[in-house]
Amino acid sequence: MTNILQNMAGMGGLTERAIASDFLISSKSAVRNLAFAITETATPELKSALREQLRNAVDTHAKITEYMTANGYYHPNHLDDQLNVRLQDAHTALNLKDQ
Repeated sequence: MTNILQNMAGMGGLTERAIASDFLISSKSAVRNLAFAITETATPELKSALREQLRNAVDTHAKITEYMTANGYYHPNHLDDQLNVRLQDAHTALNLKDQ
């Protein structure tokens, strides 16, 4: 059933990679926003709670990065490979309108 839905959406096998990429981007945003919130917070109790959330967000980002790297979706240490992945994603996105 998943392949049918992926093909209907024009995503083929990219759905898992697209979801993981969105999750990675969201986790980066959470880290940034929590770090900013910590600098703007006046109460020690809230700073402590936000620091714990920041630690969790950083851990989550690391897990997503490890997952994506292990599955060949993300190549943080190989720029040429990562560029090829992003170019493939761009071509797929451009071809979605034709389907």
